[in-house]
Amino acid sequence: MRTNEFQIGARWVGDTHPTYFIADVSANHDGDLDRAKDLIRLAAAAGADAAKFQNFQAASIVSDKGFRALGGQQSHQASWKESVFEVYQKASLPWEWTPILKAECDRAGIDYLSTPYDFGAVDMLDPYVLAYKIGSGDITWSEMVRRVGQKRKPIILATGASDMADVQRAVNELRLGGGPICLMQCNTNYTGRSDNFRHINLRVLETFRLCFPEAVLGISDHTPGHATVLGAVALGARMVEKHFTDDCGREGPDHPFSMMPKAWREMVDRTRELEMALGTAAKEVADNERDTVVLQRRCLRAAVEIPSGTILEESHFVALRPAPARSVPPWATDWLLGRKAIRNLARHDVFYWNGVE
Repeated sequence: MRTNEFQIGARWVGDTHPTYFIADVSANHDGDLDRAKDLIRLAAAAGADAAKFQNFQAASIVSDKGFRALGGQQSHQASWKESVFEVYQKASLPWEWTPILKAECDRAGIDYLSTPYDFGAVDMLDPYVLAYKIGSGDITWSEMVRRVGQKRKPIILATGASDMADVQRAVNELRLGGGPICLMQCNTNYTGRSDNFRHINLRVLETFRLCFPEAVLGISDHTPGHATVLGAVALGARMVEKHFTDDCGREGPDHPFSMMPKAWREMVDRTRELEMALGTAAKEVADNERDTVVLQRRCLRAAVEIPSGTILEESHFVALRPAPARSVPPWATDWLLGRKAIRNLARHDVFYWNGVE
């Protein structure tokens, strides 16, 4: 196995494989199991490889007292009509949904993934997930990182709101478990503002490639559209996560910055075109341009009538299209100088390699 590739179910993820798309349903199920199942089917139809959920309980992820002490809700939470604790309570995913959602993903032909936010969720999810996601907010929770890493499954680590010391520390913890790692560049501003593009810093992927050559690269993106995704794929990302909904206007914490099915399909389709366009690093004549080697290149032709036996000089040559196979290219002019023509050449006849001595 290559060090920077791994398998999730039937799908391979890595440099030489198609980009793996994760539709993060997150809280967009709105507390409705049937709605969660509908979103799985919509994600599959839009080209997602996996539907991802989040398993948390409000009391184990946020402090109601702590958020109230901040003196008002901030950033993307400022628009929430309820307290942070209440929003998390309503957005929590009942554990009993897990096998149902997994079965729905199986029927839809995509993978079921989830992000655990407490130790109990890590163990509960183990029979159902083929890979774990660790959210950006837990990158400094070393005990959680170790606990997930001990499952020895592929680990997808988001790195939003962190620096290289945080990333290095978390990767060191994951390496103890020995499972493969995907490092996702991420920016955790969820406001959806267009000026957030200034803070995405996709070139961090180049740093990750140098510092963690064994890791698959990825992007967890919250910007509008798919410009960030295409840029990330061009820089080597092979795993993409974006929030997914069927209606960005619905009430809920994640709907406003999520992507809807039509836009998701557009993102996948454009990415597949980009993957084809990226091609190989070898510079060579492509199969589909072999005809234009003849049509667009110049070759050396007789500038005047040249009798057989003529000693060739520079005034005998003109460089013109087309350039048939085995014709002498203009870069070989010096090679022809001083040689003898071995047949009569009319004006604009081609010089061939075997036509002189």
